[in-house]
Amino acid sequence: MSTSTSDTVSADLTLTRNYVRDGKVMQIATLAESGEPVVCNLWYASSFDPDRLLFISRPDRAHCRNIRADRRVAGAVLTIELDGLGQEVQGVSFAGTARQVPDESAPALLPIYHGRWPAGSELANRELMRADANAHRLYEIQIHRWILFDEVNHPDDPRRVIELATTI
Repeated sequence: MSTSTSDTVSADLTLTRNYVRDGKVMQIATLAESGEPVVCNLWYASSFDPDRLLFISRPDRAHCRNIRADRRVAGAVLTIELDGLGQEVQGVSFAGTARQVPDESAPALLPIYHGRWPAGSELANRELMRADANAHRLYEIQIHRWILFDEVNHPDDPRRVIELATTI
């Protein structure tokens, strides 16, 4: 990879991470048992190196059941206020692998989510997880690929694919 290509990828990754860090709600698509995609909206928090998204949800929700059956997910984060048709778009989509974080590992990662969404500490915490099998749990999406779409910074070629090494 040439220096200019490496610099461009690095700049695109920084821009992508900033957009994800600033976003609030993501859409994720999971696969139902029938193979049909199912989309839902979730509040999330992000963490990088490794790149991951964290959310809390009840284990009985459709997207959580789908993740237990098939860990593959895709999703998107829109990073702009919408004004109207024709507006330049800036957003990020992703592909990755999701899992419910084991209860014993959750205390190490919950502060990332609670730091972003303090009210989440009343929904998902170690005590509730121990007391109620149906209480909110923490989920993690390990990002395999970011797709930056930025018509402002890259008007001639707005779609940028950034492949990441995976660890899950």
